Amino acid sequence: MLRLSKLADYAVVVLAQLSCEGSVQTSPGIAAATGLPEPTVAKVLKGLAGGGLVASQRGARGGYRLARPLSAMHVADVVAAIDGPVHLTACVDGARDRCQAQDSCSCSGGWDRVNEVVIQALGTISIADIAAPRASPSANPARPELISPAE
Repeated sequence: MLRLSKLADYAVVVLAQLSCEGSVQTSPGIAAATGLPEPTVAKVLKGLAGGGLVASQRGARGGYRLARPLSAMHVADVVAAIDGPVHLTACVDGARDRCQAQDSCSCSGGWDRVNEVVIQALGTISIADIAAPRASPSANPARPELISPAE
């Protein structure tokens, strides 16, 4: 199963919270607003800052702010900042670990295409797309699959 890490998921929540206030926020303040533990928020903010997604500000009115609008941040950016580059398997070009069967595997190199498609897909969804309020299913008749059978 392909699944984003909890920290990457939390990072999206933290970014959405930073966009709500539109100003500098502290790690404890973000933790209180989101319900996430403060050490987790601090760890996420450190990764996001390292990835250039948030900027830190020192001083009495210090904290964190978005480095750019959520519409200019993509899921791929968050995953890379928190978890490092996307490598679906050990044999993907540039993966940290070397596959034990790489020299004799008939699939060697075949996963590179899959990995690239996943990265491209993650790069098409902005954090603004995820953080945007959802319309109620009944308000979107063009998407009948969103309407529950009881309606």
